[in-house]
Amino acid sequence: MLDRLCYHAAMKKIKVPKHPDLNQLAYAIVQAATDESEPAEETTTKNPHAVALGRLGGLKGGQARADKLTKEQRKEIAQKAARKRWEKK
Repeated sequence: MLDRLCYHAAMKKIKVPKHPDLNQLAYAIVQAATDESEPAEETTTKNPHAVALGRLGGLKGGQARADKLTKEQRKEIAQKAARKRWEKK
């Protein structure tokens, strides 16, 4: 009965993962208790023309590199990548 009287509908529920990091849990509890939201991230404004030029160069670069490689070089790169993938398992 007492728990129903103390409960307020505006109270936030905290999601707790199975193995919570205690620091993150404490942070979440404090945020919920004080109703402070996280600080807004600083937004950086980039020059859209510079972004477009960088993307254009990036799109061209991979194809230009592939065109320069010989068949043997491409094969060697592919084998090296395959070895690295298999080492992870």
